[in-house]
Amino acid sequence: MKNFILVFALALGFATTPTIHAEARQSQSPAAKANAKEKLTGLLIREQLSRYHYTQKKLDDNLSKLAFDEVFKRFDYGRQFFLQKDVDKLAKYRYKLDNELMEGEYKLLDEIVKIYLERIDQLNAYRKEVFKKKFSFKEDERLELDPEKRKFAKSLDELKDHWRKVYKQSVLNNYIASLESQKELKEGKKKDKKKDKKKGKEEKILTDKEMREKAHKSVNEKYEKFFARLKKDKRMDHFEKYINAIAGIYDPHTNYFPPKRKEDFDIDISGQLEGIGAVLQEDGQFIKVVRIVPGGAAWRQKELEVDDIILSAGEGDGEPKDLVNLRVDEAVRYIRGKKGTIVKLTVKKADGSRKVIPIERDVVQIEASYAKGSILEHKDLGIKVGYIHVPKFYRDFNNAERSCTQDVLMELKRLKKQKIDGMILDLRNNGGGALTDAQEMSGLFIKEGPIVQIRKHTGDIDVLRDTNENITYDGPLIVMVNRFSASASEILAGAMQDYKRAVIVGGENTHGKGTVQAILEVTPSRLWMGMSEPLGAMKMTIQKFYRITGVSTQFKGVTPDIILPDPMGYADNREQDLDHAIPWDTVEAQKYDEWKQFSYNLNGLIKASKKRVAKSDEFKKIIDSVDYLRKRKDDTLVSLNLKKVLKEDEESKKMTDSFKIEKENKKIVVSHFEESLMAHEKVEKADLKRWKKDFEQRKEDWVKTLTKDPMIGETLFIMNDIVHDMKAKKLTKAK
Repeated sequence: MKNFILVFALALGFATTPTIHAEARQSQSPAAKANAKEKLTGLLIREQLSRYHYTQKKLDDNLSKLAFDEVFKRFDYGRQFFLQKDVDKLAKYRYKLDNELMEGEYKLLDEIVKIYLERIDQLNAYRKEVFKKKFSFKEDERLELDPEKRKFAKSLDELKDHWRKVYKQSVLNNYIASLESQKELKEGKKKDKKKDKKKGKEEKILTDKEMREKAHKSVNEKYEKFFARLKKDKRMDHFEKYINAIAGIYDPHTNYFPPKRKEDFDIDISGQLEGIGAVLQEDGQFIKVVRIVPGGAAWRQKELEVDDIILSAGEGDGEPKDLVNLRVDEAVRYIRGKKGTIVKLTVKKADGSRKVIPIERDVVQIEASYAKGSILEHKDLGIKVGYIHVPKFYRDFNNAERSCTQDVLMELKRLKKQKIDGMILDLRNNGGGALTDAQEMSGLFIKEGPIVQIRKHTGDIDVLRDTNENITYDGPLIVMVNRFSASASEILAGAMQDYKRAVIVGGENTHGKGTVQAILEVTPSRLWMGMSEPLGAMKMTIQKFYRITGVSTQFKGVTPDIILPDPMGYADNREQDLDHAIPWDTVEAQKYDEWKQFSYNLNGLIKASKKRVAKSDEFKKIIDSVDYLRKRKDDTLVSLNLKKVLKEDEESKKMTDSFKIEKENKKIVVSHFEESLMAHEKVEKADLKRWKKDFEQRKEDWVKTLTKDPMIGETLFIMNDIVHDMKAKKLTKAK
């Protein structure tokens, strides 16, 4: 397999697959066709798991036992729908999921969906009954929020009582939020008060009775919509959960994507889609526009506006599709389309008028996905540092010009012109992406050599190398990581650390996702004549990463050279915390030449950083916050008594307020961001004036994010230590 292809298709045919001719399929009822499609999908997925999954786990009774429990987690993670007797009744299938997948008969799924839908109706009916009366918050009741600490209810009455407490807590929280809002309003501190007056929407002072009634009504409507949404789920939504319960036993990153979900995945990995360039969300039964993407089709067309309600969408002169009461993920599928095609949107404006807006679809760049850069300077330091943030390793496999490596290359060249003293590559919160870019981006900083080892399910090992002798940037380099830096991020950080090319700065360790996933199209063989509909795809774990030293990045991640306090240190959200994670191991090391142009005095850097961190008020807040939240994490039994909750909230608010880092570090100067955005978003001169209006807000957000981040401040000091140490070494060598 070529290392740059992570998305590929396999057409599978089996001797056991029954033959269905076109004529026979045409005579089938819609239900029979859906059943045949579902059966075939399961057969193909079973074969793919057996052939290609890295672990080579057997689809047997032991796996079925684990998957049985996983099915209930997928349908009812909160243990709020099924009773213990439901689980006991369905226990007859505990060791039969492997057989169901092999035979294409999903009796457990049929029964679990039947109970699930009946229970939704029962609980929705109970909601109506509960909300006929007002809640009293004087009783000393408690609600357990952690589903792991709850057991399935023994009876429907017990389950209903749990839901009564859920409703009660939600109303209580809503009421308390109103109390706080009203307090701000009375004190004249509500920030948007003047703005509301201009719109004729000045918020009025409410009585206690009105606040309680408002909270009661709001929560009732919220859960009415919640149950209505659950009822909208189609058979394919349920089938997806069932298949992924089985796939999840192989490892946490193996998933089945139905056709529509596959489309979303392709958009996510490429960082772009073809559509109108508007961010939408559900607003009750309607689809509302919440943002117009600068430079996109709707932005250029100028008629679609924020707060417009989209009632229907039509393809050119075709019959429009009613979007009322659709989920947003369903609605956008009628709005998206190929570049150059016309979609006609019927919208309801804020003033109540209706308008048909034709928009020619175009490629929409999802700018939050793309690498961006700036120059960072600190007023107490005499250095100029390039900074590039890479949010993910994106790549458009249909367009070689669009990849994170190309964007980082462009940023490096642009920032080098500013005569920088060092470079910071920020991979924090970067969950990975295209393997090709971990390989190619590493090559921007070294001459040549191995980057990562990849072990296949067969045991064979491939070594991905940088074969390009060109070095785009050869100066001091710091790579920033955190516990959400995963996969491709860990490959790059690990390679830079092994070559001693960069200093790695971050929390205790990275995420620990050291596996390779491929997209395998679920494609029927020619035996299934007439089956022209797409069946989706499997995201399959097929390989495992190892650093050039031979240690895996899987499970343990990469340990930074300089460890800074981790704001999320209290959380269990790394690979090692996931169910069925593939374990850590090692392979033979590769031969490679370490970076020779200069070296980093790691011991000195670590010592100096520890001193600064110990004196830092910001880092002290982070450490205290982690200690506090670690203690509170297991306190999941909450009170439903108003007085107790108000007291607990007041104490908690005092603590959390004391941990907040609100102040911007005015000593950090951020520049050269505008040209970065303009280059990536390819802004044309005709649109420049309108683009700049949106840019000002984005620039402000960017600067605030950087200047309020103590990690950035400390990393600048670390870079300063590196630069001065290198200058001192040069002077010593010259003497």
